[in-house]
Amino acid sequence: MMKKSAWYKYDEKALSDVFHFNDDYKAFLSECKTERECTLSAVELAKKAGYMDLETCIQNNTSLKPGDKVYANNKDKNIALFIIGEEPIENGMNILGAHIDSPRIDLKQVPLYEDTEICLLDTHYYGGIKKYQWVALPLAMHGVVVKKDGTKVNVVIGEDDNDPVLGISDLLPHLAQTQMKKDAGSIIEGEDLNVTFGSMPSKDEEKEAVKANIKKLLKEKYDIEEEDFISAELEIVPAGKARDFGIDRSMVMGYGHDDRVCGYTSLRAILDTDTVKKTACCLLVDKEEVGSIGATGMQSKFFENTVAELINLTGDYNDLKLRRALTNSYMLSSDVSAGYDPNYPAVMERKNSAYLGYGPAFNKYTGARGKSGCNDASPEFIASLRKTMDDANISWQTAELGRVDQGGGGTIAYILANYNMQVIDCGVPVHNMHAPWEVCSKADIYEAYKGYLAFLKQA
Repeated sequence: MMKKSAWYKYDEKALSDVFHFNDDYKAFLSECKTERECTLSAVELAKKAGYMDLETCIQNNTSLKPGDKVYANNKDKNIALFIIGEEPIENGMNILGAHIDSPRIDLKQVPLYEDTEICLLDTHYYGGIKKYQWVALPLAMHGVVVKKDGTKVNVVIGEDDNDPVLGISDLLPHLAQTQMKKDAGSIIEGEDLNVTFGSMPSKDEEKEAVKANIKKLLKEKYDIEEEDFISAELEIVPAGKARDFGIDRSMVMGYGHDDRVCGYTSLRAILDTDTVKKTACCLLVDKEEVGSIGATGMQSKFFENTVAELINLTGDYNDLKLRRALTNSYMLSSDVSAGYDPNYPAVMERKNSAYLGYGPAFNKYTGARGKSGCNDASPEFIASLRKTMDDANISWQTAELGRVDQGGGGTIAYILANYNMQVIDCGVPVHNMHAPWEVCSKADIYEAYKGYLAFLKQA
């Protein structure tokens, strides 16, 4: 049952295509380190590809017909793109769903303080991280500050070569005897993830002179006051670009592969698709790393409401058509899987692991222990996907997330399955998942893109 690495099948032209596609992906991953940046980039790419803003179509009561392409932007934090198919939407859709949020560190709403003439930022980590991985590392700040008058100020610090970087200090080994006796989960406490922001005092102030100087710089550069942090969304992420990884340049190291690697390949797949029999959809959502909650998470009504608007613009709307559209749909929950790592074989089961270079991995189920919290895809759906992938000459594999009882995880699959549609997880294997710098194979990234293309076009 062991398959063959995708690298073996590439001729010189195909190899060039693989590397060219990954160059585009590296640029996206380097520039889009927050869900807002991913969404706004997707909007721009959609516009260039001829997609219409669904909100404008709704306002103008624009009738949609087969071949029309529309996008819906939800609060600049998640987006849905559609190609209207030849068949009525109530016959179902082919949906690619990925999340574009990644584990990170967020600023608290009152973050700025001074201690022993060092200005720091108080934080709260987001998603499942190993906190010790985020210290003594060059960090950047990305996000938006919204002032009381509604003005939005975009902030990026630490990415330009001329920018300073930020960071979180660690304890020197010489004084770390007590620290090193702690277990890994408590070596660095959550409340100790304080970002160093500056240390130069203002000569005009006697009290908290360093903080005063920082406030002056923020006012001069961004025209923001300390109180504007209250209505800000600022994220601390690793500083630096995605890079080729390995002496053979066969992999990509970058921040946010989970799950922007599936978000980007899904986005490119729909942008590179013209006409379809069944309506095609790419859905990029927020908040997966914290339970898919909130107005921009998968559990919101955004997707359902958007499909209702589509049905209304393609004919007469009724609730039954919406229910039929959702239950008759097929979905790939495009999310990463754990790649087999020879450094840590004890947590993996060789026959049912995802391997770097073997293409996207289909996870029939995720969850934990006795499949708790999982979506368990039907064999009928899997059989149809086998045919679709093989007919398109896609390298693919199947996997579980580690050994039974070793751990587990979840995706947005179960949420869409609640509509009674056919759903399975399908994504790129990753090393170092949830670490500041993750690693993926260029072959897997390209094969995922090609596989998603084939899925969108299936009848």
